[in-house]
Amino acid sequence: MSSLDARLGVLRGAAPPLPHNARTLAALTANPSCDRRSLLDAAGIDKDALVAHLGIPRPLRKSQLALDYGIAFERQVTDQAGAPLVPLLRQALGLTVDEVSYEDVNSVGSDKDKSPLGLRHTHTRLRILSAAHRKTKPRTLLDHPVLRLTVAGHQAYLEPDVIAFQRDGIFHVIEIKSFPVVHGQPDPAKATAALTQAAAYVLALRELLNDNNLPKDRVSDTVILVNPRNFTRHPTATLYNAAQQIKHLSRHLSRLRRLPELLDSLPPGTTCDLAPGPDTKPARPRDELVAALATMSPYYTPGCRHHCDLAPHCRTEARNQGRTQTLGTTVTGDLAGIDTIGTALALADGHLHPSRDQEAIAQALRHAQRIHSDLQRDDE
Repeated sequence: MSSLDARLGVLRGAAPPLPHNARTLAALTANPSCDRRSLLDAAGIDKDALVAHLGIPRPLRKSQLALDYGIAFERQVTDQAGAPLVPLLRQALGLTVDEVSYEDVNSVGSDKDKSPLGLRHTHTRLRILSAAHRKTKPRTLLDHPVLRLTVAGHQAYLEPDVIAFQRDGIFHVIEIKSFPVVHGQPDPAKATAALTQAAAYVLALRELLNDNNLPKDRVSDTVILVNPRNFTRHPTATLYNAAQQIKHLSRHLSRLRRLPELLDSLPPGTTCDLAPGPDTKPARPRDELVAALATMSPYYTPGCRHHCDLAPHCRTEARNQGRTQTLGTTVTGDLAGIDTIGTALALADGHLHPSRDQEAIAQALRHAQRIHSDLQRDDE
């Protein structure tokens, strides 16, 4: 075990580490300034268990009905050796039906529904490299492949829906999502989240090729999303340029190399161990856990509630500290360099003399204060 692994193990405690997946990697891009999230994710800490022990309201989860619908839609698209998917790709990428082969890597060398991830990854790797080295470039659909991506020095297994090996030796990642595309327009937030997850698969595929002396640009920035069309069960395929999401995720993965520096900022022995008792229930006093979390610098924004289980805790913490981040990204941007609401109010009413880099903001705050005062007098 490396020194870094040992330090992350202390932070995590006795619980086994939770592995990364595409969703947790996508969450890294949502709030890259949050050191707390970076440390918890790098250590593989179960944030859902932390939330439960702290008594924090749990975020709403997808209903079982929605989950079942998503599974049924994916099966519909990949049924019969990918037959429904091929016409969609033929239209989107210019494939011809007789040039496409299909292989499901879900149960390789096993009668079970799902073989172990390691075995599926080995088969995926061999299948992709075999196709990549052929002089005649076949069109191959790999269903349920398993890739690996290096995250903070560790290998994380990722499971894209489908990988298409297209003409001229270029790979494309295909994601099957159950949210609809209505008149050609998906929900922007859901589409961005899907593309960010797909970016993790693109980076993992590029890492595989690069490790085998193949050019990374043989994996396209173009991602194909397959969705229901207009609230029906009929699938439609849409091409998206995911270059921005790929760039952002790559940068944030590089940022995780700062882990030793972040760990150095913590008091010695800091841990999020829940100290489970003989009945496996957490026995750690909650105030101790809150104190341990307080040693890790958070960066709360209202958007955190959409992707982080700890958002309610961090929101309460930020409100108690009067942090400007609780007011939203627009206000935070307008008050750049001013971290607390108290400081902003003191600059506005003249109780605090601004520093040189605060003069412009102080002037704007005083102007807003005068307008507010005039409006109050008019109401009287």
